[in-house]
Amino acid sequence: MSTWLPREIEAQRDALQQVLNPIEQACGLPNEAYTSERFAALERDRVLGRGWTCIGVGHWVPEPGDLRPVTLLGLPLLLLRDREGAVKVFHNVCSHRGVELVPEACRSKGLIRCRYHSWSYDLDGILRATPFIGGPGTQDCAGFDRAQHGLKRVRSAVWCDAVFVDLSGEAEDFEHYIAPLVKRWQAFDAARLRHGGADSAFTIELACNWKLAVENYCEAYHLPWIHPSLNQYSRLEDHYNIAVEGHMAGQGSTAYRPTLSDDGRTFPEHPGLPESWQGSAEYLALFPNVLFGVHADHFYSVVLEPLGPDRTREHFEIYYFDEAALGDELADLRATNTHQWRGIFEEDRGVVEGMQAGRASPAFQGGVFSPAMDGPTHCFHQWMASRLLG
Repeated sequence: MSTWLPREIEAQRDALQQVLNPIEQACGLPNEAYTSERFAALERDRVLGRGWTCIGVGHWVPEPGDLRPVTLLGLPLLLLRDREGAVKVFHNVCSHRGVELVPEACRSKGLIRCRYHSWSYDLDGILRATPFIGGPGTQDCAGFDRAQHGLKRVRSAVWCDAVFVDLSGEAEDFEHYIAPLVKRWQAFDAARLRHGGADSAFTIELACNWKLAVENYCEAYHLPWIHPSLNQYSRLEDHYNIAVEGHMAGQGSTAYRPTLSDDGRTFPEHPGLPESWQGSAEYLALFPNVLFGVHADHFYSVVLEPLGPDRTREHFEIYYFDEAALGDELADLRATNTHQWRGIFEEDRGVVEGMQAGRASPAFQGGVFSPAMDGPTHCFHQWMASRLLG
């Protein structure tokens, strides 16, 4: 860790301590948490790199041998699916001279070959070939142990197709981390999830810090003014807050009944759901950086990819609970569903980018929270502050 990091924390200690106050007296995170390159590096080391952080979804590597590079605030990682169909994550760097090993998504025929000197690794990260390492025509040299120079594996786990990594290798067991969400949504069987395909995914790039996307997602307070169409059938008064201690918060709706087709067609629903889930939905941010939405007929995840202190890429992926939802006969409904969700998230662009612009003002010192409406957002601020303070 760089020597300036403790000083950066110390400079913001009073502001971060204020975040930890009860909601009636609390302030939000300081402006530097949204605007500073140094603070972004601090977050990577103290938050994103010290717990379970989402970097993508398994659907990005659907077949054995599929490779996809991803980054986490500049850190190059490699997402792949091995021969047995398991998702794995490695540091995306050749052990020889540090070249980024896989620069773009592709499919391996068995080996991952570095374009610089042709050192090659298998899908388990084992170094298999080191051509000319001892001179032309050789594969070995004295004192070199190939087994010590494979790709560096990153601790990872998958839940509902979302891929999480623990860069530190010291985070709590993933089962313990994900347990509160599993318990809350225990009526849903994750094994039933099927990605909707090419028409069920999109990305949005925002000129804002990733945390502002989390904060906005957590609350329904803005619904009447930012999402007027959604508010027509799922009104603010139909929503409830989900604000719990720990690492998730969000909102729910008791009136989720969108119309996707004029002819009465619908997606097949998850079987065996209790009556309470009919017409209901919940939207939870799992800290730090992934957003989930669950409904009786579909599920989605939004992976927030921090690109810098003032840029974020949202990866939106939609899943269904039955193979019947994936056929041609419902292709128009899938496209409409995707279109509606994209429209809702695009409606948020102006406010999250506006909050980012406002963070340049010294007149704003973290703001205040509505005890009735901002509980979930305050939960996220408290979680961030506690992680930063260590």
